[in-house]
Amino acid sequence: MADFGYDISNFTDIHPSFGTLDDFKRMVEEAKKLQLRVILDFVPNHSSDEHEWFKKSVKREAGFEDYYVWHDPKPGKDREPPNNWVAAWYGSAWEWNEERQQYYLHQFHKKQPDLNYRNPVVVQTMKDVLRFWLDQGVDGFRIDAVPWLFETIGFPDEPLSGESSDPLSQNYLRHIYTLDQPETVDMVYQWREVMDQYKTDHNSTTKVLMTEAWSALDVVKTYFNDSNNRQGSQMPFNFQLILRLDMNSKAIDFKTVIDSWLEIVPPGHTANWVLGNHDKRRVSSRMGGDHMVDIMAMIQFILPGITVTYQGEEIGMHDVDISWAETQDPAACQLTEETYQEGTRDPSRTPFQWDTTANAGFTNASVIPWLPLAADYPSINVQVQEDTTQNSHLKVYKELMNLRGTNTLIWGSYKSQVLGSNVLAILRSFPNDDRTYVALTNIGSTLETIDATTLDSSLPAELVFRVVGISSNHAAGETITTSNIQLQPYEAIVLSNRAGNIVSNAVIIIMPIFLFAVIVRY
Repeated sequence: MADFGYDISNFTDIHPSFGTLDDFKRMVEEAKKLQLRVILDFVPNHSSDEHEWFKKSVKREAGFEDYYVWHDPKPGKDREPPNNWVAAWYGSAWEWNEERQQYYLHQFHKKQPDLNYRNPVVVQTMKDVLRFWLDQGVDGFRIDAVPWLFETIGFPDEPLSGESSDPLSQNYLRHIYTLDQPETVDMVYQWREVMDQYKTDHNSTTKVLMTEAWSALDVVKTYFNDSNNRQGSQMPFNFQLILRLDMNSKAIDFKTVIDSWLEIVPPGHTANWVLGNHDKRRVSSRMGGDHMVDIMAMIQFILPGITVTYQGEEIGMHDVDISWAETQDPAACQLTEETYQEGTRDPSRTPFQWDTTANAGFTNASVIPWLPLAADYPSINVQVQEDTTQNSHLKVYKELMNLRGTNTLIWGSYKSQVLGSNVLAILRSFPNDDRTYVALTNIGSTLETIDATTLDSSLPAELVFRVVGISSNHAAGETITTSNIQLQPYEAIVLSNRAGNIVSNAVIIIMPIFLFAVIVRY
């Protein structure tokens, strides 16, 4: 628990804080009864330094000598790291081990030594870990920190980036030898083979791989499949909405980012859209305020593909200011009181806000939760947003889920266009189906009047409001003239060529450790 469980001391057991393996099996059984699929967080890059493998490797026990990435000090130097590599958080990526008299590599916390994937025994062992959890009934894995799996042979110094003057900062170097190595993608293909073979051998449902790689699009694209049609991740997480959009982005920026992702998704594969993540700021805080919450949700849900929602975004939670004394994130704790804000992820990890009771209903314990709650949780919580007679972020979110209920929005055709000065318009239509949806989001602070027929001249003279954001003065079921639509500042709406009720069959899968939900086709 040096990194909230990402430092694993046993890959085939449950940490006592969360229960037992029998508890887990019962949870999976209950999930199946509810037609929910369970996906686990798989952390392959490293283990805890408290793992038996690492202890044996320190002692150079037979079979474990090179289970981890070990290296002698720089020649002729007294305990100087073998090269200039820095960890993802801060400081040298090398830690001296007195007993073994060598350095070990840790791309993250020093208590998270990197496993050596150039050792075939390690590769086989980690495949066996996947099979173990598949035997427990899980339906797939979210693969953590994929780009760090392999390092270049020879361990050369990495070149300077010119982005920082601090040699201990991750931004100081260009990570051309420690990230996105070709062998990394091949490892994902090998894991996919394990999943597909398991499905065949056990006549089971499809097992899914979701890969976390904050990499450039030309790299992420390779995770889908290769030129020989070897299959990799069914769902390489698309972080472009987080990486490339902020409070200063215009409608044209949204269109550019969306189109750039759709262009790399290979035929036969499905797009996905990630708005939030436990490592990044929340939508409200990142995009400039509450007025962007419904806009971002509406864009995400109307796009073709799978939607991924980090817990709290559905009610518009925002980051909480965390003092140095309250800081829990180990990435921030390695810094100083003056610099911790640069690395902290705590503001987006505060307790989920369920209701107006003490601790927002997150816990009924008498102790203070691990991180402080937002001061306005009595007004921003599930209970208030469900019970209000007015519109709310949660109601908008549920309506958008209902709209996707037949799964047609996952597929179908897509077209986008910037209308007026700052309105992103998205058109969705479907083969052999007369339904058409038009999402209009005014990403600006001025009134906009637009003609939606410029998006598609075949649209009817009037459209029906299907979903309206909380900034809208309209209500679902109203009609509007297609050629003369006024949008208030930051108004977000979904229109349709006809009214209708859709029952949702979307499934929310909750994945530890930080509970981000994935809306998937079941």
